[in-house]
Amino acid sequence: MYQLIDSGEGLKFEQFGPYSMIRPCPQAIWRKSHPEKWNNAGGEFSRENKGGWKMREKWPSSWTTTVGGVVFKIAPTDFGHLGVFPEHAKLWEDLRPFCKGANILNLFAYSGGATLAFAQEDAKVCHLDASKGMVDWARENASLNQLQKAPIRWIVDDAVKFLRREEKRNVRYDGILLDPPTFGRGSKGEVFKIEEDLMVLLELCRSVLSDTPRFLVLSCHTPGVTPIGLKNVISQLFPNARVEMGEMLLSSTGAMPIPSGSYIKVLL
Repeated sequence: MYQLIDSGEGLKFEQFGPYSMIRPCPQAIWRKSHPEKWNNAGGEFSRENKGGWKMREKWPSSWTTTVGGVVFKIAPTDFGHLGVFPEHAKLWEDLRPFCKGANILNLFAYSGGATLAFAQEDAKVCHLDASKGMVDWARENASLNQLQKAPIRWIVDDAVKFLRREEKRNVRYDGILLDPPTFGRGSKGEVFKIEEDLMVLLELCRSVLSDTPRFLVLSCHTPGVTPIGLKNVISQLFPNARVEMGEMLLSSTGAMPIPSGSYIKVLL
C-alpha cells in the first residue's frame, strides 16, 4: 500500500509497499512534522548537482504495491518517478460508480491507474498515451490485476490527432478522463503546450462524447492553473453542466496534505 509519512522543507517522505523514500516536493513549504522519522528512509532522490537516487538499503529493480484498489508495478526511474501518481487515486475511485457498462476514454493515461479501475467496474476503456514505454508498463499493470483480457484498447498516439480521427469515425464515449502535461510531444514529435492547446483539446473531447454522456474529468499539474481557471475554461464549453472542482491532494492519516495540482469534474 501507499502512505505519505511526512513532508516539509521542500521534500516528501513516502512508503510504496515495503520501501520508503524521500523525494523533492517544492510545494511543501512548511516544516517537517516528524523529523525523527526521516533517517529511516530506504532511499532518496535528488535533483541537486548530478542528482539521482541514493540508496540506503538494497531495492529490487521493481516491486508491486496497491494504490486506489489497483496493483501497480513500482520502478524508480531516472526522473524520480515510480510509475504511479497517488494523488490521482481519489479521482478514479470517485468515478467508479459512473463507469458501469460505459465506454470510457482515458487520455494521457500514463501507467493505467484509472484505466484499470474503470475496467474493474466492467467498463470498456480506450487507454491512450504518447509513450510506448508507458503503454507497455500499463499493460504489465493490467496483467498484475488479472485484466489482460479486459476490453481495453491500448493506443500509442498523439491525443489531438487521435480525437480528430475518432470524431470522423463517429466513435463516441460516455466518459472522458484526461491529465494533459504542461508540455509534451506526441508519438511522432507533435508538440503540446497546455496554454495554447487546452481549449482545442477539450473541444475535441466534447465532440466525441456520446448522446448520453456521464462525465468529463480534467486534472492538471501545471503550476498556475487553478481550479477557478479550469472552471472558466469549462464554463465556455459546457455552460449548463454541473461541475465539481478542487485541488488534488497527496494525503495519508497523520500527515499534512500536499497540494498536487487541480481538477474539475463535469457531470453530464
